[in-house]
Amino acid sequence: MHICFITHEYPKQGFPHGGFGSFVKTMATALVSQGVKVSVVGINYTALDEETEASGVSIYRLKKDKTKGLSWWFNSKAVAEKIRVIHDQNPIDIVETAELGLAFIPKIKGIKYVIRLHGGHHFFAEAENRGINFWKGFQEKRSFKKADAFIAVSHYVKTHTEKYLSYHNKPIAYISNPIDTVLFSPKEVTVVPFQIAFAGTVCEKKGIRQLIQAFPKVKEKFPDASLEIYGRDWLFPDGSSYIQMLKEKELPNLNGYAASVHFHGVVAYETIPVKYAMAEVCVFPSHMETLGLVAPEAMAVGKPVIFTKEGPGPEIIRHGETGLLCNPYDPNDITEKINWVFENRLKATEIARNAESEVKAKFSITELLHRNIEFYASLINKKI
Repeated sequence: MHICFITHEYPKQGFPHGGFGSFVKTMATALVSQGVKVSVVGINYTALDEETEASGVSIYRLKKDKTKGLSWWFNSKAVAEKIRVIHDQNPIDIVETAELGLAFIPKIKGIKYVIRLHGGHHFFAEAENRGINFWKGFQEKRSFKKADAFIAVSHYVKTHTEKYLSYHNKPIAYISNPIDTVLFSPKEVTVVPFQIAFAGTVCEKKGIRQLIQAFPKVKEKFPDASLEIYGRDWLFPDGSSYIQMLKEKELPNLNGYAASVHFHGVVAYETIPVKYAMAEVCVFPSHMETLGLVAPEAMAVGKPVIFTKEGPGPEIIRHGETGLLCNPYDPNDITEKINWVFENRLKATEIARNAESEVKAKFSITELLHRNIEFYASLINKKI
């Protein structure tokens, strides 16, 4: 079996990437370990064509076209041509990408095309209560029509996407994204008392503003509390920094506690488990997620986790049993949940242990890998 992923976010040292890139790397490496041929095609972070191999995965990064107004067309054409060349050399069975990925990719006979629902334009437009961009909406609808099958990473993303887009009665599977339970496992580090950790893109929909607003009341009760923020900055349409906005508009309102809030920027993916392990609690008050891997990853490290009660939150955490769910729009509720962890350390530790064992069973790459291979095989009528 030969699987080809289309993504421009495959992790490359020295460059930031999103959750989709991390997922593809985890899945691709695991597939290779089971004898599956895996190729990854996408546009490069730099103005170069690169072909490399890492952990058995063939990675093709294509030079980015910068033709004003037409770069999207030339980049799509380059990806499609590379897929054709790869297919001629070693026939591809499955091409997989995210929601918009097939819009301008011509289909090749004999290949099945799969869209994995990571959260597309229509999904987040609803979640963020904003209008549909005509161009992106057009691409997504065109992409969905081309797909032969779909994989939903949560029930929530499936039901909310289908409010706007049709699956055209094609096969659809529910398969959570896996996490690397070897990397994300308990670490022997010194826990910093009252330290709160957040990881993810620093932007409005991740709930970081409300978390910062909750911090003063935590600090009043627990003077040694600190907030450690790990993740890349998000830019407004005018190019201005979201982190700078927080520093200018939110930190001055922290009653003198701003010095206990630390922005660390992008950190190496491999170091995130240690950052989680050092904290006493990990907090991710997202306004919206398709699945939200940061929560189960922190749970796998053995930490008490506070996650959003919105979206797929209840699919990840059983409140009071494997973690806590908060109202991400309410700083007072976030404060209450953080303070509860600090006040109930024994119970919080018990919850963390429950979460660790449950997450390793539910998000184990071994189990989820088998389900993915099984679904791929069903599409191409191959036995496994």
